Amino acid sequence: MAATQVQALLRFLSQDAKLPLATAIAWVKDLQRADLRKYYIILLSSTIVDDISKSDLKALQDISQDEKTAKQVLNAAKRAMSKKRTAPEHNAALTSKKAKRVEPEKNATPSDIESALSLPSSLASEEELSKTVLLTNRAPLVLAFAVSVTKYTMPEQPISSRLSLAQAVVSANSRTKAVSLGIASGKSAEEEGWGQGQPVVKILGRNVKVLKRWDYDPKDGQRKEKGSLTMDSGSLNEPQPQRAFESSNTLPPLWGLDLEAAPKFNERSSIERTNSLPIHTAESVRAYLLKSFTTYREPGTEPSGGPGNKSATPSLAQKERCLGLLLRGIDIVCESWSSTLSADELDRRAWAWYLHVRPDVQPGAAGWGEKGQVKLSDILNLRRRG
Repeated sequence: MAATQVQALLRFLSQDAKLPLATAIAWVKDLQRADLRKYYIILLSSTIVDDISKSDLKALQDISQDEKTAKQVLNAAKRAMSKKRTAPEHNAALTSKKAKRVEPEKNATPSDIESALSLPSSLASEEELSKTVLLTNRAPLVLAFAVSVTKYTMPEQPISSRLSLAQAVVSANSRTKAVSLGIASGKSAEEEGWGQGQPVVKILGRNVKVLKRWDYDPKDGQRKEKGSLTMDSGSLNEPQPQRAFESSNTLPPLWGLDLEAAPKFNERSSIERTNSLPIHTAESVRAYLLKSFTTYREPGTEPSGGPGNKSATPSLAQKERCLGLLLRGIDIVCESWSSTLSADELDRRAWAWYLHVRPDVQPGAAGWGEKGQVKLSDILNLRRRG
């Protein structure tokens, strides 16, 4: 029996069959010594577990001299092979469903794609906003600020790019926070050379590596009719607010690079590391934003009925409304300052604004802690008084 078979068998016996390690080792030795062909374990299949699943109980019992353990091993082997045979079909179904969910419609133009990525907005008055308190954690709030501020500091970027770039900022901040908390150690992917030579842009005061999308025109296929008043579609069809600055270095649409995923995404030599790099996809970022904000309720004022009460669980429409209110509040602040600040200064202040209104919670590594309150009145107080 080859060394790889021994390791696989030992892993199966100890993990799948749940045998004590000493018993599993003894089983491996017994199987190595046994005349397997005599017991109809023919060793012609791709794995030793498959061989065991095709054997009979008497064969295993004769090898181990323990009927109970033999049954345990045989049943575990049959379960393992049953899962293996059904997994490809099951995974294919999941892949098909996922593809159906995220892929654009057939013959969709770039303009259609950008419209599909639109974010909720709101026409709520400042009085209504000032009375709104949301519940969220820090990561999605950073996302919301980054998506909003890049609408002003990088007006040439479509919503797909702004979503991707925003997630690049959040991922970089998550890595920094994890290192500071001692959760992550060692060099980051960027320090190891991933993304070397790629362009860099600054968002919320942080440099992030990007990938230029030279072959993508977000206005391709744009229709003449006016865009929706209730959605932020990346400013494709709506007039831009007045600004005292324009982007000094106009860039094509960009993707934010997911450098921490690069080592797993591409295991080829360092010479090829800039040729095939993973990106933060706009669809996943949008989906995360849509589910991350709810209305804060004071303790004791939650809907009655307990956890099983569906009315106590915010609907997707309610969460989208909360996100729209938040984006409107941030937009009011950015627009109030955009006529007097440079792009760099607006970007720098936006990070300070986030720090001023972020939820007062103990941050963790990935999710940045438990949820806390975000008062939209605090956000509105940051706007420039004209």
